[in-house]
Amino acid sequence: MKSKSFFPVLEPHSNAERRWLGGAFAVGGAVLLLDQLTKIVVEKSFILHESRTVIDGFFNLTYVLNYGAAWSILSGHGWFLLLIAGLVLAGAIWKFRYLTEGYAERFIAVFLVFGGVFGNSIDRIWRGAVVDFLDFYIKSYHWPVFNVADIAICCGVGIFMLSSLLRKEKEK
Repeated sequence: MKSKSFFPVLEPHSNAERRWLGGAFAVGGAVLLLDQLTKIVVEKSFILHESRTVIDGFFNLTYVLNYGAAWSILSGHGWFLLLIAGLVLAGAIWKFRYLTEGYAERFIAVFLVFGGVFGNSIDRIWRGAVVDFLDFYIKSYHWPVFNVADIAICCGVGIFMLSSLLRKEKEK
């Protein structure tokens, strides 16, 4: 199948599919490693709730613990969030071919999400809460503090959405 896109369409069980799958797995693993390393550095270098200015009036490194999901939704329900994450991961793995439809960029997108979900899940299991430290703001308007795993999840979802919008729907 020919594609006019920057990313190829991959035939199932082909060498190209295996290469993209391996690359996507490596991206997910790199996200997980970077996420956990940055959290360890923050834990060892900061006191909880300590904030250090990086760009005055715009960006701080601030060590906080998030006991919920995005914007502290479901705070205090970490095991429920783990259950949801496990179910979503299991479903995505089970339906991987259906989700990706052979589009290479979707392999990367799905594994970015996997790396981020695994990173935050590790925090919930080992730390009891998710370590967040990237704090962006303008004047009194603060974006909720987040981490590398959150960036990967958002980028993965964004890539997947763009792919879904820009790719023609395949014949069933």
